Amino acid sequence: MPTTRRAFLSRTAFPALATVTIGPSPGRLLDALATATGTPASALARDEEFWREIQAAFTVDRSLVNLNNGGVSPSPAYVQEAVVAHQAFSNKAPTYTMWRVLEPQREGVRQRLARAFGCDAEEIAFTRNASEGLQILQNGFDLQRGDEMLTSTHDYPRMINTFKQRERREGIVLKQFDLPVPAENVDALVQLYLDHVTPRTRLALVPHVVNLTGQILPVKPVVEALRQRDIPVIVDGAHSFAHFPFSQADLGCDYYATSLHKWLFAPHGTGMLYVRREKIPDVWPLTAATERQDDDIRKFEEIGTHPAAPALAVAEALTFHEGIGAERKAERLRYLMNYWVERVQDLPGVTLYTSLDPRFSCGIATVGIDGQEPGPIGTHLFARHRIIVTPIVAPNVSGLRVSPSVYTTLEELDRFADAFGRVAREGLPQG
Repeated sequence: MPTTRRAFLSRTAFPALATVTIGPSPGRLLDALATATGTPASALARDEEFWREIQAAFTVDRSLVNLNNGGVSPSPAYVQEAVVAHQAFSNKAPTYTMWRVLEPQREGVRQRLARAFGCDAEEIAFTRNASEGLQILQNGFDLQRGDEMLTSTHDYPRMINTFKQRERREGIVLKQFDLPVPAENVDALVQLYLDHVTPRTRLALVPHVVNLTGQILPVKPVVEALRQRDIPVIVDGAHSFAHFPFSQADLGCDYYATSLHKWLFAPHGTGMLYVRREKIPDVWPLTAATERQDDDIRKFEEIGTHPAAPALAVAEALTFHEGIGAERKAERLRYLMNYWVERVQDLPGVTLYTSLDPRFSCGIATVGIDGQEPGPIGTHLFARHRIIVTPIVAPNVSGLRVSPSVYTTLEELDRFADAFGRVAREGLPQG
């Protein structure tokens, strides 16, 4: 590869390679990215040589098969080393180095997150996770006794509990309904939300990706339909940001929160909150802010002393994500999901709870075995095979959530499919 090409990639794809390393060989990864230029994402998804270099960027324990990346993902070495460097600098004289030097650098990261989401930087707040961002929104609206909050039984339990606490404390009413599994009829899904709206509905929560099954919901038509009823919609994006390509315009939402330590591979304990600029004054922060901050997105960051390192290293995670390419990443995740699903879905008694239509799923799928509880299967897979999955029991869903990532190898998915298949055919071993 010509020197000018390598220099270009060094500046645009992974600009910090002069000071940190990605796996054993940054040059090999740059070469792989350069070779991939012009290759369709769908074809590259099956190029194991290319993905082997991406896999090498991570420091994961290969004695385990981690298929719960939907919970929290490891970060590439590149991101980990950035956290260590920022934290070491913070400790030189924190009241100066952390507060006066590093803290202002968050503004550059804020701008990059805004560009990635397709919004204004003054609409992005740093949080520690999706739950914190969603709770800011769920608790931030003024509601009266008897007002109703609408969500489904398939929303994240912590978010349901947040509404239930308001119900107990303030006399607000939580209304819930079951989602179809899988949900592939957009018009029917929108109508399902509308059917549960009453004259007292004041707020709705809609997951972009259902954590139980990996189902991608058609957020924009739901948001638009409820907006016509003057009902604000909070979008739970915990599993969507950097998982597959989309922007704020594709959702049309006013409120969105996500975790960055899932599919962006950012440091653990990093999240992002989006509030449309003109809506910021209407939402109270969880932690008190001054009156002059009423219309400032930073009022949602007033949590007291906090480390600068994780938020700043989000920049490295963004660079890593952009270096791979959002479309390439999504195609690889879909390929990995289809790879293991094809090996198990036709086994006796097996039920797949996730749509294989690429409009409605990407890297996460949930699979169960009729008559067998998912908890014991998950325990068996870890105890006997060192495979980590997520047992799921919810209305209309009883199975194992499987969420590989870009560092997952096909051999690891083969091990899962073999072990799961044995349980499907023979049941759990006795003793």
